[in-house]
Amino acid sequence: MFSRRKEQPPLGLYLHIPFCAAKCAYCDFYSLPRSEEKMDAYVAALCRHLEEVSPQADRHRVDTVYLGGGTPSYLGAGRLTRLLQTVKKRYHLAPDAEITLEANPDSAGDWRVLRKLRRTGFNRISLGVQSSDDAILRQIGRIHTWEQVKSAAEAIRRAGFDNFSVDLIYGLPGQTMEIWRQTLADAVSLAPEHISAYGLKLEPGTPLYQRRESLPLPDDDLQADMYLWAVDFLGQNGYEQYEISNFARPGRASRHNLKYWRMAEYAGFGPGAHSDWGGVRYAYERDLDRYIAGDLRLSESSEIPPMEREQEYIMLSLRTVEGISRREVEYRYRRSFAPMESLFQTYAAHGLAEATEDGWRLTPRGFLVSNQIIGALLEAMGTEEADRLDKAARGDYRVV
Repeated sequence: MFSRRKEQPPLGLYLHIPFCAAKCAYCDFYSLPRSEEKMDAYVAALCRHLEEVSPQADRHRVDTVYLGGGTPSYLGAGRLTRLLQTVKKRYHLAPDAEITLEANPDSAGDWRVLRKLRRTGFNRISLGVQSSDDAILRQIGRIHTWEQVKSAAEAIRRAGFDNFSVDLIYGLPGQTMEIWRQTLADAVSLAPEHISAYGLKLEPGTPLYQRRESLPLPDDDLQADMYLWAVDFLGQNGYEQYEISNFARPGRASRHNLKYWRMAEYAGFGPGAHSDWGGVRYAYERDLDRYIAGDLRLSESSEIPPMEREQEYIMLSLRTVEGISRREVEYRYRRSFAPMESLFQTYAAHGLAEATEDGWRLTPRGFLVSNQIIGALLEAMGTEEADRLDKAARGDYRVV
């Protein structure tokens, strides 16, 4: 039986936990502060949903489980244990599965609670730090301090976790290059296995977006300098870049994140959770009360046509340091690589791309303008497709 399961295709599970102690000023994820009285009912609904879907996953081996939010650690050890035990009971969980819990420093300072979670099966913590500057933390609505971050990191290690990640943001209001450099140095001093460094995005509907005209935001040039400095500094300190915003010690890249970028299958649970499974991309409505009541409505659902998958491959692969594979494009998608080859050669001449053994990847400077590069590549592929169809219509060759 075990050997048969090893051959099953992998599947990732994402469990959305929409509770938090306070809403951050930049956050547009589906999360609800001051809703603690609904936690027990929500966990029951989430377990019920996991059980209902499990027969569809019987042929799969679950190799990653990720609890994101919100602030999953805010649920407490008892509720988190119940969720993971449901996964263990109902799904074929791989012995070496990566099981990640997102946590904020203010709710991850008790090593005894963390030890319970470690013994339950959680083996990776993703800690939302964002900055080591307390004044900036207050301005963006974070309720923890840098001292709490250090205490949480100590508790994580004492509880027996040997894999934890730190999330940081650059481009924050009032953030200078000096403050950003100090934040990176402070983050490295915690010795995490993984560091994510994201550029601030002002999302419509968030408090920061509403105040964007009056905020002292770093300009585009300074943000670019912050990013390039982070790439260089983290590389010097043993963190290999494997995606635009993600860096890890050797062998510690987030397997959950890699599923997104490598177009692997994952199933989401909870209001606002997204899935890509069985050739269908779907998401659940962002409505906690309806979800608790068992009214699981989809906000979107669509089968992914081959051309869209091809475009998705181009976009996602170029976010990674592995880059785009010529063989993948020509053998999997039956496309000529030539239209993109000439563009990549131009980008390489400007230091934005470099050749790999089987294709191309973007350099850190190329990552800074990746949206423009990807847009040009997709346009080139679209032009080739239009030419192909035009020739077919004129009888120059047959489209099979």
